[in-house]
Amino acid sequence: MTAAELPGENALDDRVPFLARLEKEDREKLLALGRELRFRTRDILLHQHEPSSYVLFVTHGWTKVTAAAVNGYEALLALRGPGDIVGESAALTGRPRSATVTALEPVRAVAVERERFTVFLADSPAVSYALLGLTSDRMRAADQRRIEFASMHVRERLAALLLELAHTNARYTEAGVELLVPLSKQELAGSVGASREMVQRLLKDLRDRGVVVTGRRTMRIVRMDVLRRIARAES
Repeated sequence: MTAAELPGENALDDRVPFLARLEKEDREKLLALGRELRFRTRDILLHQHEPSSYVLFVTHGWTKVTAAAVNGYEALLALRGPGDIVGESAALTGRPRSATVTALEPVRAVAVERERFTVFLADSPAVSYALLGLTSDRMRAADQRRIEFASMHVRERLAALLLELAHTNARYTEAGVELLVPLSKQELAGSVGASREMVQRLLKDLRDRGVVVTGRRTMRIVRMDVLRRIARAES
């Protein structure tokens, strides 16, 4: 696997938020259909398995999308931030929600009722095509990540995840790359398909090697070069 192929190194199309794909006029009309909601850190925006009555457009703050298995294991599926749409799949199919969406920080979002949303899509072909394109991009990106991760050990998957976060949700400073999305060890574990204990051991090793500095839901990457070597299984 080359550096260009590492997860997080390329700007995947699924990272372009839905609202950014729309013309200004369409975006304003769509948001005008709803009402603004505010959520505190750790508030749940959408519950897995609940009926779908509206979609949400995130306008401020970051959220995590998770799904729980019958045995209680919780997987981190995605991070959604400003401009993103959540809850659209259930709204379009009429099925219960397939995942839970939780605020990682204070979040503002516009809620549009399902019926108003679907009527708007029927009358707005450009917006419908934009949503179809987003869905396709998300599916392709998910397939690509599954293929990449299937060839990696947990240590490599964790390094690849940190690289992806560094390229999408981080602030670059003289002291290193500060991740802006506060993820717990359990959430990191759910994203790479490992136990919390395994992730804790791997993070300790990265700290001992001076690759990262961690705190409570905080992380700063000091050696991006080492993470790249780990993700390529060269160290």
